[in-house]
Amino acid sequence: MGSLEQLIRLLAGARVEFIVVGGVAAAIHGSARLTLDLDIVYRRTPENITRLAECLAPYHPYLRGAPPGLPFRFDAETVQRGLNFTLMTDLGALDLFGEITGGGTYEDLLPHSVELSVFGVSCRCAGLKALIQLKRAAGRPRDLEAVAELEVLLEETEKAGDQGG
Repeated sequence: MGSLEQLIRLLAGARVEFIVVGGVAAAIHGSARLTLDLDIVYRRTPENITRLAECLAPYHPYLRGAPPGLPFRFDAETVQRGLNFTLMTDLGALDLFGEITGGGTYEDLLPHSVELSVFGVSCRCAGLKALIQLKRAAGRPRDLEAVAELEVLLEETEKAGDQGG
């Protein structure tokens, strides 16, 4: 997970307000599934968008799957005018969600997140209950397969006295 670690450290170090979702969030909660990209829901304030764009710019964000040479400028204006971005960076794949199906915006998801130490930095991660809801809402076969494992993890955390966010 070297590039995932670098991405999380980069975003946290730049004080970007974000919540980790997707496969990395599942892994943080104990999932054994492998993931190769970082999915985050980011706060859409002008200040946060500026921090996000400025910290990622040196790592050449480009639209994942777009033909080489397609004109694309990743900056605060682009992020402000868009919402969700599926990017490839020099540090790896990164999906930016201004809004996520089943969870809404950063503000909507914030009460259903937990602050954790990930790779030695503090960041917010979707709680298990929220993560299960997000996976169900996505509805892709791989997400639905992950729900069963996440439900077992939730059951174990509830037995241990932690509600799993």
